Amino acid sequence: MPPQNPEEHRWFTTELQPHEAMLRAWLRSQFSLQSEVDDIVQEAMMRVLRAHALGEVRAPKALLFVTARNLALMQLRRSSVVREDRLTEMELWSILDESVDVPQAVARAEELETLTKAIQSLPTRCRQIVTLRRIYGLSQKEVAAELGIAEHTVEVQSGIALRKLSDFFARHERSSPRP
Repeated sequence: MPPQNPEEHRWFTTELQPHEAMLRAWLRSQFSLQSEVDDIVQEAMMRVLRAHALGEVRAPKALLFVTARNLALMQLRRSSVVREDRLTEMELWSILDESVDVPQAVARAEELETLTKAIQSLPTRCRQIVTLRRIYGLSQKEVAAELGIAEHTVEVQSGIALRKLSDFFARHERSSPRP
């Protein structure tokens, strides 16, 4: 909105208004605030007009662009704080989710820990093959290519791994306390 004072109006139309389109384009290219560009441009022009009313503005175009940049950065900071607050609230809700059966979650975590220990107990080559086949879902041929070994070796090592895992789980079952 142009000023009501004739002198300020003349200064506005000669010193600020010609840069409005360039300022809008620059803001759109530099910041992801597409919906707020109009508000930022208007606020920047008002602030530069206020500065002019208080005294001489030697470089109105530069002051206009710097003011708009600072306003855009403040807007980005505000929106990132809001997003972080929302993220924190979402994380809190997932932690406080009472729909999860706690005993089931604990049992599942214990099972995963046991499985991890079982896989870690395997010899290196067996562990690599089991991990690539069962966790990453690679085929026997893809595992052989990945490790630079023959498919037959993958097959033999898989058999060894299965026997060792079976033994591990049998030992674990015997040593586990019964409810």
